[in-house]
Amino acid sequence: MNYLVAVLSDRIKAEEAYSALESQGLPMTKIAILGKGYKSADEYGLLDPNEQASKQVKLLAIWLVPFGFAAGYVFNLITKIDTFPWAGEFGSHVIGGLLGAASGGLGSIFVGGGVGLISGSGDALPYRNRLNAGKYLLVVKGSEALTRQATTILRQYDPESIQGYVDTSDS
Repeated sequence: MNYLVAVLSDRIKAEEAYSALESQGLPMTKIAILGKGYKSADEYGLLDPNEQASKQVKLLAIWLVPFGFAAGYVFNLITKIDTFPWAGEFGSHVIGGLLGAASGGLGSIFVGGGVGLISGSGDALPYRNRLNAGKYLLVVKGSEALTRQATTILRQYDPESIQGYVDTSDS
């Protein structure tokens, strides 16, 4: 499945471009306008990268924190390192386990997309920001031929940006 996303500065340009696509015979079920008065990013299914990264971090933490605790505990048990003499032998093992759990938590943040959560990544966030700024998105979903045809039509309306994507998860 191919996607074409054009960012238009105002509602009038978006409606004119939509009408031009309609007059050229493109299937209107494959075209959507996102913006104020039309579909929102959530209604269209434009994923929120922060939400996805947060879910992934939590999912990984469920597995990595307990395994990190076990690994830290066993490592301390095997090596008999007495880093914390005040805690005693069992206490040192538990502290080693807690440090392992903390490492598992950090691992879930870095591997699960927490860096993207902090710094922002992907194209969905800039598109959401443009919608929040009052811009309009015209999205065409379909075959490569359909998106190419739509590209030539949309270029006439001087979009701020026009970007094509290929979704390989459908195949």
